[in-house]
Amino acid sequence: MHPSWQNRLSESCARYRPWLLDRGSLTRRIQVRCAAFSVRHVQQQYGVAMPSERRMVALSRHSRHSRALLRDVFLYCGETPLVFAHSVLPATSLHGAWQSLGQLGSKPLGAALFANPRVRRTPLRFKKLNRRDALYQRACTVLPNPPASLWARRSVFYLEGRPILVTEVFLPDILELSLSPALSHEGRGGQRLASRGLR
Repeated sequence: MHPSWQNRLSESCARYRPWLLDRGSLTRRIQVRCAAFSVRHVQQQYGVAMPSERRMVALSRHSRHSRALLRDVFLYCGETPLVFAHSVLPATSLHGAWQSLGQLGSKPLGAALFANPRVRRTPLRFKKLNRRDALYQRACTVLPNPPASLWARRSVFYLEGRPILVTEVFLPDILELSLSPALSHEGRGGQRLASRGLR
């Protein structure tokens, strides 16, 4: 049985805690520390969300309203992957102010969500993913040496009662980014973050 998502963090996440608990835009937090920010490996298609995800956005597997746009992307600094983001956008949510979210491509979803002051966000929930988790397996596709576990968080964004679920999985090199607003312009030897400007 897989561990469930929790509303509190355990002590084992100490180094990731500032990233996991921050309720601001993760995209923006990375951008102010990395001049070479990009969204890559975009995969987007309509499908069936995982059971726990369906519950969070009130999707029934067998309902005609069960379709959801599933979006997977990686957030990069230079050539270094920092975050794997997985989003569930119910088809019924892609209307009105959110109609354009289905055509984001390589634009960050987070920027669009935080741009609207009317958007409301549920409390964050956390999980330490292991090799049995589908999200862990997807996140590790860009890691040459995957760790035994990865920390993740998720929450639901609402606009006029329409939900969007966003899950963010933090990859090891996120720890190379300083929590102070200093820019990193390079990859690490082609695959790492530059230490210059990080403190």
